[in-house]
Amino acid sequence: MRLERLLLSTCVAIATLFSATTAVGVDWPDRPVKWVVPFGPGGANDLIARAAAEAVGKRLGQPIIIENKPGAGAIVGAEYVAKAKPDGYTWLIGAAGVVTNSMIRTDMPYPDSALVPVGMIAVAPSVIAVNPAVPASNLKELIAWSKTQPNGVDWATAGAGSTPHFVAEMLREAGVNVTIVPYKSGGEGVTAVLSNTVPATSEASIIVLPQVKAGKLKAIATTYTKRITAYDTLPTAKEQGYPGIEIGHWAGLFAPKGTPAAIVERMSRELEAAVRSADFRDKMVPAGIEPEPGTTAQFVAFITAERNRLGRLAKKANMQADK
Repeated sequence: MRLERLLLSTCVAIATLFSATTAVGVDWPDRPVKWVVPFGPGGANDLIARAAAEAVGKRLGQPIIIENKPGAGAIVGAEYVAKAKPDGYTWLIGAAGVVTNSMIRTDMPYPDSALVPVGMIAVAPSVIAVNPAVPASNLKELIAWSKTQPNGVDWATAGAGSTPHFVAEMLREAGVNVTIVPYKSGGEGVTAVLSNTVPATSEASIIVLPQVKAGKLKAIATTYTKRITAYDTLPTAKEQGYPGIEIGHWAGLFAPKGTPAAIVERMSRELEAAVRSADFRDKMVPAGIEPEPGTTAQFVAFITAERNRLGRLAKKANMQADK
């Protein structure tokens, strides 16, 4: 009798384990999955998300729905995902704000640990650009010109802690006399430079490069780690002698803390495979966006390094969230 009970309990345990593994590893997803974009439609993050969602959805056998939840420097969308049910059906297409918001805000509605890195998707390289009236064509000339200006170079940002703000602080460390002029968005900052209301800024490649190619802006450098494939005549800041000026408008996938490991691992595998595909690359590269496939471990290492590197800059510049 004891042996029969032992065998029965063992069979039940195995069946339960198999059922749980099947539910997580095979049955998921059994309905559409949602990726939250914490910005409005049309920007780099949104474009990357939609291309990746189409490719990953095909691999998963379920559609991935993009939901835009902009606001508060990407905090609205990030908070929504951080507090979502961790069942594998709600994910975040995060950007630099996932790393930097907690550096400049004391009122974060969720801890950084509430969002778990899954995988990098792509980078829209940042491009330093000036109005064509500015007498500079490279970083050395921009630095020299900045020293002739009584109040330095007015620099448009997309608000405190934005990628253009960090570029400004990197330029300051390189010797550029910079005066920050905050705008509500990168698009508004670029518009200000187009009208020469402000002479200089940096923004994502997909926003800046069309204006550069049309002769309405002058590109000084890309702050990406390598030249932009779609505009490979533009040198990097590092090539021009300024390795400390390095940042990009990246997009990566995050899950709510507590999402089953098997689901995260599968999503990571399918995402990496999709980003490595020729189809995804063909959609991204002509727009000035660089696919960045990799493992979850590589993405975690990137996030950790960015927190350390940008945290130092934010502290030194005493960055605080806009009020």
